[in-house]
Amino acid sequence: MHAPTEMPWLKLLHIVALVLWCASLLYLAAALAGSARPAPDASAAPLPLRALFTLAATPAALLAIASGTAVFVADFTLGVWLVAKLTAVAGLVLVHAWCGVLTIRLEGGGDARAIRRGAAFAGFAGIGLILAVLWLVLAKPL
Repeated sequence: MHAPTEMPWLKLLHIVALVLWCASLLYLAAALAGSARPAPDASAAPLPLRALFTLAATPAALLAIASGTAVFVADFTLGVWLVAKLTAVAGLVLVHAWCGVLTIRLEGGGDARAIRRGAAFAGFAGIGLILAVLWLVLAKPL
């Protein structure tokens, strides 16, 4: 069991980590789309997309998932809405992985149009999944 004073901090940690993760995913998708040009300028310094992915997005994702798991264990919250929320979070994990794939493709000089399309998909899918998570958590409709 948990002490009542610990739970608000754990939930706050989860919310902050989730906000950072979602923001970094959306920024990463936009930066990928902006960095993928048909004829990249060799003199232009590339955006540190790998650093953003490995030093910001991934740690935020791991912290959001770990703290969310801790909130679940502490509260032992169950419900169909939670299963739906976890499904949406799994979708965010897939968007996260897809951004990593696109980052590697961009570094390797991959097809710029395909990277832009992939980044647009990641951005729109990310927005939809983020809204789904928010709705499921706030409304608990199921």
